[in-house]
Amino acid sequence: MAVPGASLTPILLFGLGTCLAAAPSPTVSVPKRRSHSLGSAICFVLRDGVKCILFNEEYMTCMWGSGQTLTANYSLYYWYENRSPMVECWQYLWEHGVRVGCRFEQSEIIQFQPFHVRINASLDGQTLEIPSDLMELQNLVKPEAPVNLTVRNMSSNQLLLTWSSPYPKAHCLEHVVKYKSNKDTSWTKQEVKGDIFSLPSVDYEKYYTFYVRSKINHYCGNTQLWSEWSVPVFWGSNSTSKGVAEEQLQWFWIHTVLVPIASCLLLLVLVVLLVRMERLWVIIMPRIPNPSKNFDDLFITHNGDFQEWVGVPKDVVESFKPNYSESICHVSELPSKEGYEPLQDNSTHPQGVPGPQEHGPYKNTYVGA
Repeated sequence: MAVPGASLTPILLFGLGTCLAAAPSPTVSVPKRRSHSLGSAICFVLRDGVKCILFNEEYMTCMWGSGQTLTANYSLYYWYENRSPMVECWQYLWEHGVRVGCRFEQSEIIQFQPFHVRINASLDGQTLEIPSDLMELQNLVKPEAPVNLTVRNMSSNQLLLTWSSPYPKAHCLEHVVKYKSNKDTSWTKQEVKGDIFSLPSVDYEKYYTFYVRSKINHYCGNTQLWSEWSVPVFWGSNSTSKGVAEEQLQWFWIHTVLVPIASCLLLLVLVVLLVRMERLWVIIMPRIPNPSKNFDDLFITHNGDFQEWVGVPKDVVESFKPNYSESICHVSELPSKEGYEPLQDNSTHPQGVPGPQEHGPYKNTYVGA
């Protein structure tokens, strides 16, 4: 009968084989009943180990599985040799819902004491202990970058560069100055013990750039952790480099000041146009005037009398009226000779109008006034 979990142990050991061959050699106890997925989870930790950095002696972070996709649940325990019991980290650092590190405050940090760390990896109810190498915290200090860089022009064409450091123990620092001019193709680096650097025989026609970084010297620790490079400082009056610097400054003002202001002004103009859209439309497309109001006086006051409305004088109006009369004319038809019958008219002919002629020369006779 097969022993439960016996077939899983070779798979786990095979999965850890490549990882353990390249990693440091801590003692790892592998229980019999473990899955291959747990072996893959701890492989990331064993490959890179636990990396701790003490930042400017203010706080410390211990990270594991850097740059990898972690799936297990990790727990960190630490203790100082012959000084304190083992304690679990109480301020974990998370990434994508998985613990990837631990942060230590200044009160938890003790230098010049052997520092031990152990990682527990848990997955699907299974746990594996991953111890790390012994660490000395004074060798893990990374100081903050120097600040307040200042360049002074001394006599005899000499520049004096000074700076200050946020690190509380300035006597424990050594520095490197990096500089070049606008006519140089590569940087020049020079180690400096104090916080003063002198550059002799400068060329006033060149434009110089300086950087400074720091690390703990061998009197206070044994480390290769350099600080970040400081903010650069410049000196010189070269027209080309000065023009480049001025161009960069102009672009800075354009991107950070002018563009936001122009955007706000454009937005304000659009809002005003929207509010006054009716007025703008009237200006672009004027309305056709309504002439009816201009004729209200003609029909209301003058009762439609156009001549009175336009102001024609009355004597002119009277001159166009007729000043004569016409008499009434009666028209009758004369009968022919063969069938002559006197016209029966009960009315009496008006005076001065001749009656029908019996022997008229024409068939029809029209008599008028």
